[in-house]
Amino acid sequence: MQRKSPQKTRRKTNNMYNSQELRMSEAEQTLFVERVDRTEWISFQRTEQLNAMSTQMLRQMAAALESALADDAVRTIVLTGSGRAFCAGADLKEVAGAKHAPGEPDLLDLVDHTFGLMRHGPKPVIAAVNGLAMAGGLEMVMACDLVFAAESAQLGDAHSNFGVFPGAGGAAILPRRIGLNRAKYLLFSGENVSAQDMMDWGLVNKVVADEDLREAVQSFTNRLADKSPSVLRRMKTVANRSLDVDETAALTEEMLNLRAHMRSWDMHEGLSAFNEKRKPQFRGY
Repeated sequence: MQRKSPQKTRRKTNNMYNSQELRMSEAEQTLFVERVDRTEWISFQRTEQLNAMSTQMLRQMAAALESALADDAVRTIVLTGSGRAFCAGADLKEVAGAKHAPGEPDLLDLVDHTFGLMRHGPKPVIAAVNGLAMAGGLEMVMACDLVFAAESAQLGDAHSNFGVFPGAGGAAILPRRIGLNRAKYLLFSGENVSAQDMMDWGLVNKVVADEDLREAVQSFTNRLADKSPSVLRRMKTVANRSLDVDETAALTEEMLNLRAHMRSWDMHEGLSAFNEKRKPQFRGY
């Protein structure tokens, strides 16, 4: 696979969460961003802090996500960690001493914004869980569309261990993913469970050997890169909304999206390629 040089800075935006251009020294870097084929890998680099989320890290995450979501060359985004953790949640030291200027977003605002980009962005976002995913780290996993995990990975909601209440899906989303009983057990106990258990419970899509995680995810995203971006975008939108409406409303929205998609380049290209027995060349519109 041909790899491009890692991107150390992101473009300037007018978004309130990224109002300053990110010109950072190596010591301030919390992410390593790498393009491999048509996949954008965002790797957390706060290894000594178990990749706990700081305001700096969340700002850089948001900037990296916004850049990847806006880049037509990127088809899939992957989040992963360095060291023995995927993400251990919010940086509690920063939470305890949190100070921010009036009108500036605090850590919770940044979490809401960044996770929203993952949930509602038009491209598939995949969590490659290399190790511990706890509290906000588990909530980040749930904000992704798909989850691949290393065999040794442990996942859990640790909020109760520190008297902290979840704010990004621990109590609101986890029961939808693994069932109410299991969710309450993880929420109340603060315990971690194995990646295999989480796959059995429906949160993790695939568990692979630790040393095979990156290769397995890259192989999968390479396959996604050959799909129609407009189809994947519409599928993600309708599937997400289907959880909040009744069956009739969900089917109605699906039909409306199909009728709109029937006028797209990608659908005509796909049907032409099928008839001509060739590989389609999708454009994403």
